[in-house]
Amino acid sequence: MKPVSVIQGTSPVILGMPHVGTYVPEAVAAKLNAEGRRLRDTDWHIDRLYDGLLPGASVVKANFHRYLIDANRDPSGVSLYPGQNTTGLVPQTDFDNRPIWADGPDAAESERRLAEWHAPYHAALAAEVGRVKAVHGIAVVYDCHSIRSRCPFLFEGELPVLNIGTNDGLTCDAKFARIATEIAGNSGFTWVANGRFKGGWTTRHYGQPETGVHAIQMEIAQSAYLAAEEEPWTFDAGRAAPLRQTLKTLLAALEDAAIGGIS
Repeated sequence: MKPVSVIQGTSPVILGMPHVGTYVPEAVAAKLNAEGRRLRDTDWHIDRLYDGLLPGASVVKANFHRYLIDANRDPSGVSLYPGQNTTGLVPQTDFDNRPIWADGPDAAESERRLAEWHAPYHAALAAEVGRVKAVHGIAVVYDCHSIRSRCPFLFEGELPVLNIGTNDGLTCDAKFARIATEIAGNSGFTWVANGRFKGGWTTRHYGQPETGVHAIQMEIAQSAYLAAEEEPWTFDAGRAAPLRQTLKTLLAALEDAAIGGIS
């Protein structure tokens, strides 16, 4: 199993998908407990949700599961949300704070996973950012995520459908943030900007607008496109249709803004 799959497109927009993968090597799967083997914290069908919405977009997709190692966490292990409940680089619990390992990895094993899985994903993403920027003079990293709408360990109540993260405006030019919030605001879906999810390591690491690289994270409540937020995590095309239209509009607007230049 390759750690990452890449589709090279012609657009200045790159879709990052660090949490859609479900692959876990057999030796590692054997060390997960029954809860861990459910892989509940997958960004279920996020690749299908975005499929075809921006035909020229590049796609960088992790094929491995976040329980192996989380491609959207700082490789140093530093928390992205100090003082808040979260999961780490190699998660020890799921999003409900339940242990996922019968025999968790030691430091040496965690370092191997970092080198064999996390690093190749980001090498591929960094290469695509460089390629796209060389062509267009600009790159927009749009990081695709989803999560159950209710996770009391992580946040209170029900999550809005659309959660835009720009690390409080630091990871992209205000023009891109404004486009995202205006389209979300007119979508009919509940939404928030820089609420519980301000952007993970991908958004914060690559989002350097002063260099021409802009990054936005979109965290989506899975209630908006799954038949149910439980096994077997079935994609509901009818429920997803209006969400896909909103996302299509958003991606096209980000592309147009990138091609048109910052003003």
